[in-house]
Formats: sequence, C-alpha cells, structure tokens
Amino acid sequence: MLDTTSALTRPGSLLTKNRLPRYTPWIILAAALVLGAALSALIGFSVAAFAIFTAVLFVIGGTVATWIVEGRRHAVDRLATNLVCGAFLLALLPLVSVIFTVLVRGLPGLSPDFLLTSMGGMTGAVDNATAENGTAVLGGAYHGIVGTLLITFWATVISVPVGLLAAVYLVEYSRGGTLSRAITFFVDVMTGIPSIVAGLFAAAFFGLVFGPGTRTGFVAAVALSVLMIPVVVRSTEEMLKIVPNELREASYALGVRKWRTILKVVVPTAISGIASGVTLAIARVIGETAPLLVTAGFVNTINFNVFSGWMSTLPTFIYRQLMSPTSPTNTDPSTQRAWAAALILIIMVMLLNLGARLIARIFAPRTSR
Repeated sequence: MLDTTSALTRPGSLLTKNRLPRYTPWIILAAALVLGAALSALIGFSVAAFAIFTAVLFVIGGTVATWIVEGRRHAVDRLATNLVCGAFLLALLPLVSVIFTVLVRGLPGLSPDFLLTSMGGMTGAVDNATAENGTAVLGGAYHGIVGTLLITFWATVISVPVGLLAAVYLVEYSRGGTLSRAITFFVDVMTGIPSIVAGLFAAAFFGLVFGPGTRTGFVAAVALSVLMIPVVVRSTEEMLKIVPNELREASYALGVRKWRTILKVVVPTAISGIASGVTLAIARVIGETAPLLVTAGFVNTINFNVFSGWMSTLPTFIYRQLMSPTSPTNTDPSTQRAWAAALILIIMVMLLNLGARLIARIFAPRTSR
C-alpha cells in the first residue's frame, strides 16, 4: 500500500512540486526596491519615480518567476492579482495624501479657541500683530460650524421625505407609465447637474418670491436639497427593490392594506440601506461651496436664524480665508485657519460615514435562526 502520509509531508512531494516558496514575493520585492532606487537615482531620485520603478519591477519579476517555476496559467493569475492590488494602492494614494496633508497643515490651527470663536472683530492689524509677535492665531470657525450644521439639517429635512416618497412611488405604485419614466429621467438629470446650477435655481426662485438678492440659510438649504434628492431617491429605490416580494405577499395574505405593508414591512426591512444612503447624501453636500456663495453669502459673525440674514459655512469660510486673507501682507494666519477648517470638515464627513455604517449594522435584518 502507498504511504500517502509520508508522500504528503516529505520535501518535494507532488503537492509542493513546481511551486514557489511563500517567501518568494518578499525576495522579489526587496530586489525591486533596490533596483527601483538605482534606476530612479540615474534620472534624478524622486519618490514618485522610485515608487513607479519598484512597482513595475515587482510585477514583472513576480510574473516571470511564476512563469518559469509554476507555468503560464499561474503566471497569468499572478499578473492579474498584482495588477488589481496595484490599482487598489494607486487609488488609495490620493486619499492618503489628502488626509496626511490636511492633518499636517490643519492640526497646528485646531484648538478650543478656534472651535468656539468667530471672526467677529478680526482685522488685518490683528493678523499682522500675530505674525510679528509669534503669538497664537486669533479668530475661529465657530460661525462656520454652526452654519454648516443648520443648513445641512434643513436640507436633510427637505430632501429626505421627498426622496423617500418618490422612491416608494417608483417601486411600489408605478407600473412603468409615463409619470414614472419622467421621474426617473429627471432624477438622472438632477444627479449630474453642476452644484452652482442648484444654487442659481434657489437664488432665482427666492428672488422672484421675496425680491432680488435674498440670501439666507434656508435658501442655501433648498439649493443643497436639489443635490440631495436624486441621491436619496436612487439609494432608497435600490434598497426597496431588494426587499423580497414574499414579505409583501405574506402581509397582503393577512389582509393588511398596501400602505400599511409599505410602512410596517417594506421600509423597516430596508431601513439600514435607506439610512446609509441618506447619510452618504448628507456627506456629499456638506462640503459644497459654489451654491452656498450665491444663496447664503458670507459673514464673520454668528447667525442662528436660517430664515433671516446671511450665514457662513465651513466651505465658504475656507474659500474666503484663502481667496481674501484677513491681512493681504501676512497670509499665514488666514491659511492656518483655512487648513484647520478643512480638517474639521473632513472629520464631519468621516463621522457621517461611520454613522452610516453603524446605522446599517444596527438596523440590518437579523439572519440568524
């Protein structure tokens, strides 16, 4: 009888024959790093050239070594794997670069005073004195944080009911008629419109009703809702479509009305995906700048009333600090404020995305028996 145990465990068995050792990729990577550094040094060393040469040499070396030892089929598989991983790393580089840059430039300006004070009373003389004496930068983004939260809140209040009801109609009530096709078409068009067009629409509409030049936080919220509604409609529509029809039929069999079935069965089943879509829609508009400039304006003081007066937000605060520094001769304080506000905005978006994942996990249907 053939001793299969010894055949499987002894070196050079059939299961390990013509296979590269597990440490081979590390050897190839080390060689690619050395050769990549040498080649990039020949043309003038730079991090970008070094990374490109190393990646190309690693892919070529791994493919050739696999072809020689394991054959063509495994070499093609290794090549595809390396290209996919390389594409992932390439897509990740801009994100890592942006986060690293904002952290490095924004953390020095992030302080309790920056979070709890506005730009009221800040002049070029104050920034000049700060630059000359080397003291802490005065003035903060409290008014921008308040404006961002209030405008985004009202935009959510406007867009979520409209988007949710439109998606319910498209999935539960429409039969592919003219109205449903028209809604789908206009939702697709609204998805791709520039944000400045939404701002101009809101400004023109309220200009006709209340007079030209009407700029308030609510006008900005309407402009942002134009951008949010198509995202909410699309995400909610897809979530409602994946709800099994068996749940609807079981509810109808018990004599439950259609509206109550949608309210008590369909929507709760898809609530995790709906909540995630709404949160992502909020994260999409919270950093918009162009529509806010033409609808809410910009002020240096705090305004808690979205229905009266101009209102500042973090995006417009960043724009103004960079394009119109408080002190034209000493722009460093304004630049520091802009980077700190950008860091706060990124933190807000990150918290919204984490909140979307948490909501999706909490409200996800339990599949365990």
